[in-house]
Amino acid sequence: MSQESYSVRLRKTELVFSAAHFITFAGNICERLHGHNYRTAVEVFGPLDENEYVVDFIALRDTLKKIVLELDHHMLLPTRHPQIRVEADEREVVVRFEERRWVFPRQDCVLLPLVQTTAELLAKHIADTLLERLAELSGYRPRRLRVIVDECEGQEGVYERVL
Repeated sequence: MSQESYSVRLRKTELVFSAAHFITFAGNICERLHGHNYRTAVEVFGPLDENEYVVDFIALRDTLKKIVLELDHHMLLPTRHPQIRVEADEREVVVRFEERRWVFPRQDCVLLPLVQTTAELLAKHIADTLLERLAELSGYRPRRLRVIVDECEGQEGVYERVL
């Protein structure tokens, strides 16, 4: 018995965002602040609906574009890192890691409920947000979703969830 499978893939020039971040590794090493021109792509798997498509491309594109724009031209900061302390008020964000300290205007930052702002975890954040917003918009739930965040021409973090 054969099984059919369908998916749609969305990778467009308007699904790019520029953002700054830093990550830690090896326990106590912290990168310098730097930025990327991130490119995002999404693949959605599921059965064909009454219109003979997996998901409405326009709804998928517009929803993903809004998520990407929320990240664009911001400092991306993790709020769940065990050693990075992020304190925010309405005016500024103070970030500390060991002896280092940064102060950013609040409107220039996106505080993310992540342990790190790696491409892999940014892909998960985008996927979680996309699933939530598609469900709110139309009740749509795919069978499987894959989000790719490319931070440097072929250097990609991928998150996939089977629902």
